Amino acid sequence: MPSKPSPITMDAVYTAPGYLFRRMQQIAVSIFVEECSAFDLTPVQYAALVAIHTHPGIDATRLSAVIAFDRSTLGNVIERLESKALIERKPSREDKRVKLLYLSKSGAAVLRDIMPSVERAQVRMLQPLKPADRKTLLALLTQLVDLNNEASRVPLRAEDALEHLGKAE
Repeated sequence: MPSKPSPITMDAVYTAPGYLFRRMQQIAVSIFVEECSAFDLTPVQYAALVAIHTHPGIDATRLSAVIAFDRSTLGNVIERLESKALIERKPSREDKRVKLLYLSKSGAAVLRDIMPSVERAQVRMLQPLKPADRKTLLALLTQLVDLNNEASRVPLRAEDALEHLGKAE
C-alpha cells in the first residue's frame, strides 16, 4: 500500500536538513563578517589568504581545489584580494600564461591580525551549545562533509592539487 504523501507545510521546510544547513551558513557568514568587519574580508577571501599563505606560489586552479570553491567565481575573489594589495600574482617561470599567487607583506599582516577575530567568530557560532554538543556537532559535520564530498559542485581536492604544487614552480 503506498504511503500517504507528507503535507505541504512550512514546518516541513524549517526542519529539513538542507534548509537548516543553509540557515546556519547564513548565520556563520553573518557572525564572521561582524567579527572581522575591521578587515573587510569575506570567509572565502580569508580561506584563500590562508591557502596562499600555506602554499605560496599556488595557481588559481589548485587554489580552487584546496578551498573547494568554484573556479570561475574564485577569479573575482582573487581580483578583490589583489585590488586590496593583499596578494600578488606573478607569472610562472615554466608557463608565463599561468599566474602564481603570493601573499603581499600587507596580506601577511592582515592574516596575522585577523586571526583573533576569526577565532571569536568560530566560538560564537557554537557558543549556544554545551561543550559536549559542540564536539559532537563538529564530528558529525566533518563526517557528513567527507562522506558527501563527491556530491558537491566543487569537491574538495586538496591532496590532488597540492601533490603537483612542488612541481609547478
